[in-house]
Amino acid sequence: MNTNETHSHKHSPENKKAVVNRLSRAIGHLQSVKTMVEEDKDCSDVLIQIAAVRSAINNTGKLILKEHINSCIYEAILNDDQETIDKLNSAIDSFIK
Repeated sequence: MNTNETHSHKHSPENKKAVVNRLSRAIGHLQSVKTMVEEDKDCSDVLIQIAAVRSAINNTGKLILKEHINSCIYEAILNDDQETIDKLNSAIDSFIK
């Protein structure tokens, strides 16, 4: 599989919607952090909001990873596609840093 190719399947509309909703929530939290900094809010409160952003991003990543394993990696195993599995391992290394 060429790394420039797109997926050979479509992700479920429900999963896409869940990911987009989670990202929208994270964007909202991040916008709140920006506003808080601009308004010189308490640093402790800013840090709490940053933690909320981090949590929202991590949860979104977990959702994407689960979907990827259940679809893309499942297909890769069936098709003996080691390159896709290697790409997942690399992505996990980047995500968990």
